[in-house]
Amino acid sequence: MIKAFFLSLVATLSLSLQAAPAKSLDDMVTVSVLPGWTMADGSHVAALKFVLKDGWKTYWRAPGEAGIPPHFNWSGSRNVAGVTVEWPTPVQTVTNGMRTIGYRHSLVLPIRLTPAKAGQPIHLAAELEIGVCSDICVPVTLSIAQDLPRGVTRPDPQIAAALASRPYTAKEARVGRVVCRVTPVKGGLHVVAEVDMEQMGKSELAVLETDNPDLWVAQAVTSRNGNRLRAETEIFHAEGHSFALNRSGLRITILSSGDAVDIRGCPAG
Repeated sequence: MIKAFFLSLVATLSLSLQAAPAKSLDDMVTVSVLPGWTMADGSHVAALKFVLKDGWKTYWRAPGEAGIPPHFNWSGSRNVAGVTVEWPTPVQTVTNGMRTIGYRHSLVLPIRLTPAKAGQPIHLAAELEIGVCSDICVPVTLSIAQDLPRGVTRPDPQIAAALASRPYTAKEARVGRVVCRVTPVKGGLHVVAEVDMEQMGKSELAVLETDNPDLWVAQAVTSRNGNRLRAETEIFHAEGHSFALNRSGLRITILSSGDAVDIRGCPAG
């Protein structure tokens, strides 16, 4: 099943790319750095700003059935010991009849940088691999680089707004019982997650992720019975290997037409 899905997805994207007219990057998206400010603990908050042309969209970290997952390489940065990307709540869209998860019009993507040496200048540099789609999908590779300011402590309103639009934590959303039942299937695992929480909006979709980049998680079938949400999916190794599932590394994001919630970890039921 997973092999057939990948072949279908590759064929779909290949046809889309072959049919695409020549496009320059500026016809689809422009990317800039919002330099941000230094926090009281010495970390620095900056952001990447994506401005998408009319009709184009880009993808969330888990892009859905037919999306292109983003990839960031920060190795060209200087005086950076760690980078954390803070994803704002995305929206659900449909591409070629398949559900995808991402952003339209614009995206301010906050990034928190921990300096290797506190108080010293930070140079932010990244290689970005993203997908942008309209009626066709185009993989885009680009580079950004900028020295970040020192001594600025006033927050940037654009970045602050993006941070405020993140999903709620489980505690903030008053999530109750969270359990996952895991059973083996041919070549992988079948997972049923149950979350006790009030409905946050229409068109609920539970997205399951793991902490292992070699694992592929199918789009979950999401249903609800009163205040209990149920998500059913399957997980496979991308290369067909056997694997162990780290329950503490499971991440469940529940999206809707209203708010969203980010749940970390899923113990046995």
